[in-house]
Amino acid sequence: MPTSGLSDSDQRMLLHGIADQLNTIADQFPLPDQVRADPAIGEILDDEIRNLARLLGYLAGESAFRQRASARYPDQVTPSQRRTTLVLARAAEPTSGALAALGRAVHDLGVLFDLTHQAPGRDRNQAAATAHQRLTEHFTEARTKLVRAAQQLRRAADTRTPQSAAAPPSPQATPARAR
Repeated sequence: MPTSGLSDSDQRMLLHGIADQLNTIADQFPLPDQVRADPAIGEILDDEIRNLARLLGYLAGESAFRQRASARYPDQVTPSQRRTTLVLARAAEPTSGALAALGRAVHDLGVLFDLTHQAPGRDRNQAAATAHQRLTEHFTEARTKLVRAAQQLRRAADTRTPQSAAAPPSPQATPARAR
């Protein structure tokens, strides 16, 4: 179990590292007053969707790996490792929600670009305002979900798992058996 066999300290660092990545992605999103039909917004979406998809893939893969390792080596899994596995799996939900919000943002940005090629008028202006508002909301939703996921990871990393007092010592570690 190479990855799930990490020390408690290494597992905390792993959770903080993923939280940092989530925050970094969220920090790249434009603020509400910066959102407009601009090719730079499309580039941001392209880059951050790729980064977020990679991170979501990592969360899924790491969770699956840890679950397989736990099934194969149940005696080697610590409460801290089980908790870290669950925390990683839980982080996938808001991360995928943020990815879905960014997918909706791509659609609304496409609508905005299309509207720029339509004849000016009241209907176009209203449709553009609606698409712009939804685009802004999707960025805000994605940012909120990523920040929440990062906070959950940090909180879990900073909460120590109590030592299992009920767990019997391994036979090799019992001094009475060594005699």
